[in-house]
Amino acid sequence: MGTLGTTILRTAAALLLLLFLSGAIWAQSAPAAPGTQPANAASTPPAQNTDDASDSVTKLKVFTEEVNVVFTVTDKHGKRITDLKQADFQVVDDNKPPAEIHSFRAETNLPLQVGLLIDASNSVRDRFKFEQESAIEFLNQTVRPHFDLAFVVGFDVTPEVTQDFTDNTEALAHGVHELRPGGGTALYDALYFACRDKLLKAPKNTAVRRAVILLSDGEDNQSHVTREEAIDMAQRAEAIVYTISTNVSGTKGAGDKVLERIADATGGRAFFPFQIRDVANAFSEIQDELRSQYSIAYKPADLKYDGHYRTIEIIANDRKNLRVRSRRGWYSPVSDSASTTGVNR
Repeated sequence: MGTLGTTILRTAAALLLLLFLSGAIWAQSAPAAPGTQPANAASTPPAQNTDDASDSVTKLKVFTEEVNVVFTVTDKHGKRITDLKQADFQVVDDNKPPAEIHSFRAETNLPLQVGLLIDASNSVRDRFKFEQESAIEFLNQTVRPHFDLAFVVGFDVTPEVTQDFTDNTEALAHGVHELRPGGGTALYDALYFACRDKLLKAPKNTAVRRAVILLSDGEDNQSHVTREEAIDMAQRAEAIVYTISTNVSGTKGAGDKVLERIADATGGRAFFPFQIRDVANAFSEIQDELRSQYSIAYKPADLKYDGHYRTIEIIANDRKNLRVRSRRGWYSPVSDSASTTGVNR
């Protein structure tokens, strides 16, 4: 190859080298294309988005430090006493007096949220129609338009809402008439459902009283939850449970003891109308009691947000002559730190 060819080749090689070096320099100085990162990105933490950062700030839950307890006072003969004052009682929460009493009042006119639970299993078929009529009369006499709310649940193996919350007594009566007896009995499931899915989710913009009227023979052969789990849920819902036994055999059975346990743990009362016509009297007694109760609100001492059960005891100073019925306890709220350690609400 001659001198001219050699010169051309050297010139071409020089141009190629110059182009290569220019491309490398441009690549290092040019901005990265969208969606790409520089080679050393793995060792450089990405800048935080300010919106994401604000979302990651710990959100504080607001827990109420007030406990409200509705209770009934009777004399030793069972007559309701309605003219007592705060000074006539002591409150013991988790074996300690409360840090502060916020309010005390006679609740003769507080709005009601009432759940009517009627056993529609085969075991109550013989007296079912009379019980329906007694329940309807109770609702007609108890639920006040634009003030109280009630719902109707029938249960055999599963609970069925035949009328949701309403103040319309005609709609409630229709819900009671919709019930048809048949099947097994899942009493605990029905109580658990009524408290968790109805009462706990009901609006509570002002002070209300929550009650469940449970009409059953107390026998359970189909529930997935236990009796104590159903009672716990009623306590979480702050519901007083009144039970009316449909056992008309003349003697108390095992189911009646179950009804007594449920009522006693929630501050209610168990009724045992051994004659079918006495069912109406039991409903009337419940109606009167719901209008003759007291309410006390207090701040508990040494409150921990750990989800634990705390006992409640309302004690009349005149223990010899007065009896107090209230729910037996409540569950403290759970903080985020407690929930991560396995504490259940």
